[in-house]
Amino acid sequence: MTRTTRTTARPTAPVGRAVPRPRRADAGPGTVHKTVLPGGLRIITETVPFVRSATFGIWARVGSRDETPALNGATHYLEHLLFKGTRRRSALDISSAVDAVGGEMNAFTTKEFTCYYARVLDTDLPLAIDIVCDMLTGSLIAAEEVDAERGVILEEIAMTEDDPSDGVHDLFAHTLLGDSPLGRPVLGTVETVNALTRDRIARFYRRHYDPTRLVVTAAGNVDHAAVVAQVTAAFESAGALSGESAEPVGPRTGRRGIKTAGRVDVQERPTEQAHVVLGMPGVSRHDDRRWALGVLSTALGGGMSSRLFQEVREKRGLAYNIYTHTSGYADCGIFGVYAGCRPDRLDDVLKICREQLADAAEHGISDDETRRAIGQLAGSTVLGLEDTGSLMHRLGKSEVCWGRQMSVDEMLERFAAVTPDDVRQVAREVLGHRPSLSVIGPLNDRQAARLPAAVA
Repeated sequence: MTRTTRTTARPTAPVGRAVPRPRRADAGPGTVHKTVLPGGLRIITETVPFVRSATFGIWARVGSRDETPALNGATHYLEHLLFKGTRRRSALDISSAVDAVGGEMNAFTTKEFTCYYARVLDTDLPLAIDIVCDMLTGSLIAAEEVDAERGVILEEIAMTEDDPSDGVHDLFAHTLLGDSPLGRPVLGTVETVNALTRDRIARFYRRHYDPTRLVVTAAGNVDHAAVVAQVTAAFESAGALSGESAEPVGPRTGRRGIKTAGRVDVQERPTEQAHVVLGMPGVSRHDDRRWALGVLSTALGGGMSSRLFQEVREKRGLAYNIYTHTSGYADCGIFGVYAGCRPDRLDDVLKICREQLADAAEHGISDDETRRAIGQLAGSTVLGLEDTGSLMHRLGKSEVCWGRQMSVDEMLERFAAVTPDDVRQVAREVLGHRPSLSVIGPLNDRQAARLPAAVA
């Protein structure tokens, strides 16, 4: 039995901040429809009738954390291969059809999910639906394409290694999480990618791309009933819907403790800068403390007025780029500080970062910093949803990660409800951990020998 629900964003009044009222619930953003087909496929849309574009995506509940050590990189490899041809279209047919209507098509792989999407004019939405559904249900995964794409992926790995400001985050994930699925790189390694065969990738595809693990999303000038009809027809024609009743696979859950502390990993590279991440365990995306941690992270390193930006860059000129970041997974999280600086300034940068984190852990942040961070988060949340691609992304990630849709108003309310006491508590609980450290750069032996003291 097909189930369809409709969710309308309810305007709320977050503490200390007004929420702009949306247009009529049936004529603007905030009206979300969800249909669950008998085979477990979920279809979610948000209608924005005053735009001329639409973004269509399919989300697969599979990421690099679902890989064994020998399969590391298979999820990302598969993402590439689904663009390489189906029973109905060659790779050139896929790209030519999207280019011919001025559309954009892409995909991305994370540690916990994968997304394939196309952004087109609203009149070309049926084409986007047909192509993306065809890719997800009818991919050939031909042996010759597996071999050809291997070289492309190895070049992508090499490109990442040439960008230490990116690579240091992969290094830090391994520093903090070790040789675990979350600690391994999404792209895989040269060794694991070279070892992957067509048969192993095809088995991985069949295991993780069934309708119960997929979420279809569309946002823009779309009609929900039409999207459901087109997606259903596409999946049925490919034989991807059996007609048997099945429940969707729910969000990931669990609790994972990160026990590492004080670890230091250094990769010697002949770069101009030393790239560093100093951090510790954060909170999972199911933890209600994530709202307060987001406020804390913003106040410490989320903008030009943040503490670390002011202390490290503005007052002392020690670094051009410095910021904090959080990553929330289903069962754990990461909090980190990134900085890029000249190697001879690394000691000073680390000293200031440790002092600022220790001060926040002991005293929290001021009421003014709390208000400013909440305002920054509220503004960036709303401004980040000004296009159909962002709306589609919110629909899919919400369903895959939480199993429900959280309206923009609800998110604003959760941020606005954070108090300075909430921030002080999460600062004690998160920043009180002994940090770990990852560095990529041209350090001499004396500098490398001093690094353990930075996390003592």
